[in-house]
Amino acid sequence: MKILLTRRVAALRILVISILTCLGSQATAQTTNNKAPVAPASLPGNGLKRFDFFYAGEAKSRNMYIIKGGQITWSYIDTTGRGEISDAILMRNGDILFAHQYGVTLINKDKKVLWKYEAPEGFETHTAQPVGKDHVVLVQNGKPAKVFVYNIKSNKAVKEFELPFKSGTHGQIRHARLTAEGTLLVAHMDLGKVNEYDLNGKLLSSIDVPSVWSAVPLKNGNLLTASNENVVREITRTGKVVWDYPLAGVDAYKITNPQIAVRLPNGNTLINNWFNQWSGKLDVSNAPVQAIEVTPDKKIVWALRSWSAPDLGPSTTIQLLDDPNNTYETVHFGDIK
Repeated sequence: MKILLTRRVAALRILVISILTCLGSQATAQTTNNKAPVAPASLPGNGLKRFDFFYAGEAKSRNMYIIKGGQITWSYIDTTGRGEISDAILMRNGDILFAHQYGVTLINKDKKVLWKYEAPEGFETHTAQPVGKDHVVLVQNGKPAKVFVYNIKSNKAVKEFELPFKSGTHGQIRHARLTAEGTLLVAHMDLGKVNEYDLNGKLLSSIDVPSVWSAVPLKNGNLLTASNENVVREITRTGKVVWDYPLAGVDAYKITNPQIAVRLPNGNTLINNWFNQWSGKLDVSNAPVQAIEVTPDKKIVWALRSWSAPDLGPSTTIQLLDDPNNTYETVHFGDIK
């Protein structure tokens, strides 16, 4: 009798444990299922193989990559310095010019430093562009904010002028680009304006773009802007919106931090979606996409998510290697070529 009772008690215990385990598994699954995905599990396009491209982004370490055939073929990984890469340009000869918060550096494909500018204490540099083979134009945040044109052969500033500013150093300006007309477009994030200047610093035009992060001139004369208000817009030089893409309304994707947006040769728009490593830890099991490619009718045809094997890190800029629109070195700034 005692043996039978003991067996029944043991069987009951096993049943209770099985039920509790099942309930626990269901609760865990329900918690996981209730966690809103930030992007679809299956992404459109062909992952890393869709394009051959150069990649860089604002991160705790200063990393840059070249992807060919879906594989990293070149990388630059600086874990000992400080600052973040806010702007980077791969030149036709393989050199790379990049702005990294506290300076601007030009390296060759062998990672040898060819030229370097260090910002003075209390100032920051988040954007730069080559002008021909001998010059670099850069914007320096601070009090005052300034544009500099440096001759990298003599390491001397051949031109400089002050810019208007409102906020503290870090939040002033993230992006500037030269136009085909030889003027400079500056995205004043703190002022909420895209201003156009000539070589002498004369203000030629000003367009209201609240919280603008970047402004890229297009071949049709319009501007492609990305804003911290989570929207990408194509606007005319008079500020008329001809195409907009509010990212908060993108179905199945949680796009929160657009930085540089560019128009691709196929007419689509590539938007970099930055992840802030300083405000939270990345959940690799539910990670945001780093970039999306959008058609003119607002269909997403490619989305990049590469946080492991390989981990490309946060995305600020993607430059296609075969893009004929990449004419960074053939532009001029006034009479500086």
